Parts: sequence; structure tokens; C-alpha cells
Amino acid sequence: MPTCLMCPVLFVAQMVEEGSTLLRRMEICVAEAEKRSGKNAVNMQETFTHADKCSPDSLWRRYSEFELLRNYLIVTYPYIVVPPLPEKRAEFVWHKLSADNMDPDFVERRRVGLENFLLRVASHPVLSNDKILYHFLTEHGWKEAVCETGFQAKVDSRLRALSATFRVRNPDKRFMEMKHYSDELQSHTSQLLRARARVADRLYGVYKVHGNYGRVFSEWSAIEKEMGDGLQSAGHHMDAYAASIDDILEEEEHYADQLKEYLSYAEALRAVCRKHELSQFELEMASQDLISKKQQREELTTGIVRTFSFKGMTNKLFGQEAPEQREARLKLLEELIAEGEESVKEKTVEREEHVERAWVDMQRFKEQKDKDLREALISYAVMQISMCKKGIQVWGNAKECFLKM
Repeated sequence: MPTCLMCPVLFVAQMVEEGSTLLRRMEICVAEAEKRSGKNAVNMQETFTHADKCSPDSLWRRYSEFELLRNYLIVTYPYIVVPPLPEKRAEFVWHKLSADNMDPDFVERRRVGLENFLLRVASHPVLSNDKILYHFLTEHGWKEAVCETGFQAKVDSRLRALSATFRVRNPDKRFMEMKHYSDELQSHTSQLLRARARVADRLYGVYKVHGNYGRVFSEWSAIEKEMGDGLQSAGHHMDAYAASIDDILEEEEHYADQLKEYLSYAEALRAVCRKHELSQFELEMASQDLISKKQQREELTTGIVRTFSFKGMTNKLFGQEAPEQREARLKLLEELIAEGEESVKEKTVEREEHVERAWVDMQRFKEQKDKDLREALISYAVMQISMCKKGIQVWGNAKECFLKM
């Protein structure tokens, strides 16, 4: 039978001031993964603390349910850079690393990624107050609640979004620059991950070849009396050095996962920019339609046709329409113009609200990104320095062994 993840999530409710994020009201963590029959199920065990009473409960969540939650958040909050989920299948891996989705190390990293997703959402000043998120964390039947929102009907068609990208006339320059930045961020991050994978392959070979030193020193020690002990000890140090690379590169995967998160964040940033393009495009189309209808009203009122039209050509050939027909058309145009003005007003408000809210969240995201990537790169550099020091220590120990011969 197919196996899946069981990831208990622990919650501890706390009384706090109104308006605080969910993370300040709950302690959220994803516990160690376990196998269970089914498809990508994720178990979430929760513990609520209320006065002197503690009521444990457990919830099962599939990976697809995390995807459903995120899709709901993207549609409901189009002005927010929604945190990404961890990768479903391993990418940018060096060739010795298993790409099996059920490999224990990969499963553990994905568990960390799922927990990170929940923590980011629960600490977000807007997303954390969403009722569906709370249902996801606390109720068995949360899917019924999310379906009742009807969010699927609000999903923008890809064709409409693509059309808006190429046909929008006056997009906000800041969003165009941010969209370009997201493309560059994705490009540079993917290049860094590929470079890291190539370095890991070569590093693995360099470390493992030290095992040859260990084998040669150990075999050599068997034929030497005075030098034997020193050679054998040096061989042991080389063997330990060669074996250490597996743990080192597994630790490196943690930093690679942090970069992969921002590789996915780049797409989330682009999604907000595309939503701006779509709202701007719809406003421009509504405005253009309103201008066209007002022009038709003017032509009908004055009898002066400013642009070529089939109707104007027909009137020239067969004469003007009857006064009753003209009045009926004017009345209909007045109604359509009133509807058009209301539509333009609504779309203007919608566009302005999206621009204002999205820009605020983009600045929040930028601060978070700068902090996270700075810390990740510094930690990665520290790890590399530590690894080099261990190499120096191994050869220093070997030198001591040789001196004792």
C-alpha cells in the first residue's frame, strides 16, 4: 500500500490581546514523520490548554490539503506574497543524494518545510487571522468550510492573466520593476543551487578519495615495525575524514532548502504582480468601453458620426432611423453608461486597494527575505569554514602520527 506522512502538530492556546497574530495565540509545530497507509496523509496532533483542563486531539492532513489551503489563501488574498510549500519532489540534488520521495532524509526536510509554511502563515499580520486557516489547524471537517467559501470560482483564468500581461497599457512602474526583480531572484537562486550541487558532487569525490589514503596507510603498516603504529593511526584519521562527508552534505541540504524556499517565493511575488496587471487591464477595458458608449451617445444626439461604423453607413444608405428608435437607443445608452461609470468606479477602487495593500506586503516580504537570506548565507559560510578546519585538524593529526614514527 502507498505510504504517507504522519506529522503531529501541537497547539497550545494562550490568552492575548486582540489583533495579535495566530502564532502568538498558538504554539504550532510539526512533529516527526511516520508512515501510514493512504496518500500523502499528514497527521496533526494538537493539545489545547484551557485553565486546568488539557484536551488532546489528532487530525490527519494530506499534502494535497496543504496545497488546497495555500490555493485558497492565494485567491482570497491576491495582494499578499503567500508563503510557498516545500517541494513535493527533490530538485537541485547532487547525484549521490536520493531523489526518492519517501527517503527518510527527504521526508524529514519536507516535515521541516511544512512546519515552516504553517509558522510563516500563522505569523503573517493578515493571513494569521483567517478563519479557514484556523479551521485547518483545529477541525476535522475543514475542507467543507473552505469549499463553502466558493474560492474556486474566483480563480483567475491563465488566459486572462496572460492577455492582461501583454495588453495592459499603464501598469504601475513599481510592480513592473518588482516583477522583473522576481525573475532575476529566481534566476540567481536557481543558478546558485545548481552551482552548489556541482560543488557537492566534487566535494563528495574529494572526501571519499581520502579513504584511499586510509587503505594504503593501513596496508603499509602491516609490513613496518617502527612505522606501523603511526601509519595505522594516520589511516584511521583518513577513514574518519572520508566518512564525514555524508553528514556534512546532509547538513548542507538544510541551507539548500532555505534557498529553494525563496526560489518558490519568486513565483509567489510574480503572482501578486500579475494580479495587478489583471486589475489594471480590466480597469482600462472598462474605461475604454465607457468612452465608446459616450461617443455613441454624442453621435446619436448630434447626428455627427466621428468614426466609421456599419450603423453610420447604413443610415447614409437607407436614411435616418425613426425618432422612437433613436429615443429607445438613447435611453439604453444612458443606462449602459451609468452601469459603465459604476463599473469603472468599482474597478478603480479595486485596483487602488490592491496596489496599496500589495505594496505594503511586498515591503514586508523584502525585509523578511533580506533577513532570512543573510542569515542562511552566513550560516552556510560558517559551516564551510568549520568543514575546512576539520580537514586541517585531520591532517594535523596525521602529521602527529608521522612524527611519532
